[in-house]
Formats: sequence, C-alpha cells, structure tokens
Amino acid sequence: MKKTRTKLMLSDKIMRLVPDENRVDAAFLALVLSAPNTRRQVGVLLNGSSGQNNISQQDVRNLLVPHLPLDEQRRVVATHDAIERRIAAIERVKGKGEVAAAALSARALSSGTDEWPTCRLESVATVAAGVTLGSEPVGDGVVELPYLRVANVLDGRIDSTEVKTVRILRSQYERYALRAGDLLLTEGGDLDKLGRGAVWDGRLDPCLHQNHVFRVRCGDELSPDFLALHTSSPAGRAYFQSVGKQTTNLASINSTQVKAMPVPVPPLAEQERLLGPVRAVRARNEALGRQIEKLRVVQLGLVDDLLSGRVPVAKG
Repeated sequence: MKKTRTKLMLSDKIMRLVPDENRVDAAFLALVLSAPNTRRQVGVLLNGSSGQNNISQQDVRNLLVPHLPLDEQRRVVATHDAIERRIAAIERVKGKGEVAAAALSARALSSGTDEWPTCRLESVATVAAGVTLGSEPVGDGVVELPYLRVANVLDGRIDSTEVKTVRILRSQYERYALRAGDLLLTEGGDLDKLGRGAVWDGRLDPCLHQNHVFRVRCGDELSPDFLALHTSSPAGRAYFQSVGKQTTNLASINSTQVKAMPVPVPPLAEQERLLGPVRAVRARNEALGRQIEKLRVVQLGLVDDLLSGRVPVAKG
C-alpha cells in the first residue's frame, strides 16, 4: 500500500471539516480524527487556562493524517463497521441479559417476603466508614495502599480502571481494609443514587476504602449478594431516599442510618437458592462485557494499523 501524509484542510471561518467527496470519505475522516496518532498530535497542541483547553484552526489545518486512495479509505471504514456491528449484536444480547437479571432479582426478593424475618442491618452485619483524606501520616510505620473512592463504586459493579493510593499507619490497616465479599455503599450523590453499591471481589489485595464509602461486612446469617439485591431494590432505594439528608445539589446518608436499615433475612440456604439464577445471568453478562472490551481493543488496534500502513488494506 502506497501511503503518504497530508495536511488536514479546514474551513476558514468555522471549526467544521468539509471533506472533498472525490478525495476523502467522511466516515474515514471521522476515524482518522479519533485515531491514537491524531489524538496525540491534538494533545501536544492543546492550550488554554482555567481548565479550558482549546486548539486553533491553524493547528487543525496542520494535523498530519493518512492520505489513502478513496477505495482504500472505504475499505478501512468497512473493516471498522464490521467489528462495530459485531459489538452492537453482543450489546443487544447483554441488554436482554440485564433485563433478565433485574427480573430475577425482583423475583428473588418477592419469593417469601411475608414469611421472612426482618431486622436492622447492624444486627447481621458490621458497618464501617473508611479513610479520611487530607492529612496523611509520614515517617516510620506508614504504608501507602490503594483505596476505593466514590467514583470507583458504581451501581452493581466496581470500576477499578483508576485506583488512587493513600498513606495510613500500618496499625490502622485492619480498620480500613477490604475483604472479598464486603458490600460497598456510597454515602452521597443524587437523591435517587444514595446507597448505590456493589460487592467487592478482592481483585486488589490489599485495598482500602475512603470515608465516603461504607463497608458492610455480613455475618453468618446474611449473604452479601443477597443484601446487595435488597439495597438496590425499590424498597432499598426508598429507604435511603426517606432518610437521606438533602442539600442544594446533593444528598447524603450516615452510618447510623445504614445500620438502621431494615433487611429481610431468610434462611441462608434459601438465600443461596434464590441467588443461583441471578448469579448465572450476571456471570453471562460479565463475560459478554469482557468480550465487548476485547473487540474494542481489537477494533482500535486494527484501524490504527491500517491507517499507519503496518497492515495493508485488503481488497474486498
């Protein structure tokens, strides 16, 4: 494949790209602008103040982009679109699985509600706040460890893409440490998102939690997965909203309110039986999510290789 570099042309008056249809395919141009090499060029050129970055029209005109024959451009786009269609098909299946998981969760909680005993959460689990940031110790006996903050605790899953670290005294480790099976609940946010959370799977060890994330550690009578079903259910959400303290922009709950939350406690064997179908569907959804992530990586790498010339553009 013969490949050269060309400058990107831009309208003189507005920041809008108008490709020549006889030389540049619009979809190809969109791929070029999102490609890693182009983004690196843009990153170098960005300037601004007060957190507002910008790039000038002249800088955009001078971006170097691949210059391929029109038919090759369209084959690159077709390759990208083929993977995009595969991803979309998997996402549709995953979406149906998420609906099924929600339905199974609701069924599990309603199976024997009238017969199950109910108690305060603090009688079947311990609730603890995490590390307070802002005044980290120094010197001997100090360790620096990863910790989970509110941004890491999403509704039903933990996002460990970016995990920060904090210094604590070694003697405080057990106080703030997480164990696999701990349910993490957020302290604040939008009123309808109070108490969002997920069960920690121990993917990082050791790991701590921030003070705005409650750690709920269940005893022998309650499965953390079953408790997570309850806290994320309409009844659980309603409880958090009823006790949450509302301010102008945010709402919050405290540990006393979390400890007082009424929770159903069916026999542990019954909890496990009801959780079986939910776990199976969720495991399938997680596998589909990993498949989508892998396809995204393949898609990005392949398109980058085609644009850079490392891989020739195959004729259809």
